[in-house]
Amino acid sequence: MTDKTLMRAEVEEIPAAVERLLTGGAQATRNAAMAIAEIDPRFLITVARGSSDHVCSYLKYASELTLGLPVASIGPSVASIYGAQLKLKESLCIAVSQSGQSPDIVGMTQAARDADSYTVAITNKTDSPLAAAANSTLDVHAGPELSVAATKTFVTSAAAGMWLLATLKGDGELLSAINGLPDALEAAIGCDWSAVIAAIGGGSLYTLGRGPALSVSNEAALKFKETCQIHAESYSSAEVLHGPVSIIDQGFPVLAFAAADAAEHSLAEVADALASKGAAVFVTSGRVGKAQPVPFRRTGHWLTDPLALIVSFYAMVEQVAAARGINPDMPRHLKKVTETL
Repeated sequence: MTDKTLMRAEVEEIPAAVERLLTGGAQATRNAAMAIAEIDPRFLITVARGSSDHVCSYLKYASELTLGLPVASIGPSVASIYGAQLKLKESLCIAVSQSGQSPDIVGMTQAARDADSYTVAITNKTDSPLAAAANSTLDVHAGPELSVAATKTFVTSAAAGMWLLATLKGDGELLSAINGLPDALEAAIGCDWSAVIAAIGGGSLYTLGRGPALSVSNEAALKFKETCQIHAESYSSAEVLHGPVSIIDQGFPVLAFAAADAAEHSLAEVADALASKGAAVFVTSGRVGKAQPVPFRRTGHWLTDPLALIVSFYAMVEQVAAARGINPDMPRHLKKVTETL
């Protein structure tokens, strides 16, 4: 493919999209944070599917590690299929959907609100049914996303949710890193991961992460399947040396996402252990001896580092798809909005 794909154009727009979010979303973020603080929730639930659910996994770690609020992911079918009523008083519900249209996400969000949970919709469509169902709506300001593969809506949704939690916490260091994201993400797009591209064949591969970075490992594995038709599995670095390591053989590709956090050292140790078994292991850390470091951009805070990592990955995986003769804008069997019950 000689022309720039929609996916590539949208990846390159991510820094500007986050800048739009920071410019246009401040009042809604403050208002939601003030409302949540008045409720003083005892726990948090999330409602989402696909890439949006990976956003929620990211926010789960942020909530538990900074606010001390435990997080549970609620299956949307609890309301839409089974009609169960949950006890959600004194809780916060975050629902994430770029389109805000899927009936199961909307139904579970409405059910949470009816059960006295304070509900926040994070969406790219503020006139959507999801926005109407929620107490508060955070517009991610991503603008139109035409490629089937979500990229800028993933990053802007994650940034919007993190901004809300940081505002709720009053964490100045984290808020400063969020405000600096546009520049960090611009630099992340230019990170050269050509060594990873060269190591990827047509078989399977693993992606790894731990803590907040596990969410972007999950997102990366999905994108390999979605845009490249490559079978990828995501694991926590704490689990991969159990059963999954059995299928590692010479040259087996592994891409490990490490942020500059408390899990970086242990993840690097696992990366080196896999490399010693013959795997072709690439890791976003300089703390490895046998695995191969790849260029990365840190963001000034370990909680925002994963967003720069996934942007570097998006830029790389689009190239993998192109090399395989696949148009990442129109993955087979997929469409942009999937509405489930």
